Amino acid sequence: MIVTTTPTVEGYKITGYYGVVFGEVVSGVDFVRDIGASLRNVFGGRSQGYEEELVSARNQAIAELEQRAGELNAHAVVGVDVDYEVLGQGNMLMVTASGTAVTLEKE
Repeated sequence: MIVTTTPTVEGYKITGYYGVVFGEVVSGVDFVRDIGASLRNVFGGRSQGYEEELVSARNQAIAELEQRAGELNAHAVVGVDVDYEVLGQGNMLMVTASGTAVTLEKE
């Protein structure tokens, strides 16, 4: 499955559009990571725990997007956009990935 932020795929012609597909993940950050992030707010530095959670949530959202496109027999998802949002009291992360599922034909 080709997943791209561009509206086309080089070397291919889009032959069918199957609509917008989404992948959504809402992920809670655990208590230990919250403590570590709070300490980094005071002392400075990067929050490895939050960064790992962000990467994991993004990968899961894109995988779900690919799965939903595959269920439509699409070859690719074009125009992909990934959005991030903090929910609740700042301890929930929502990641959404969206794009257009398409079929392709080699030019």
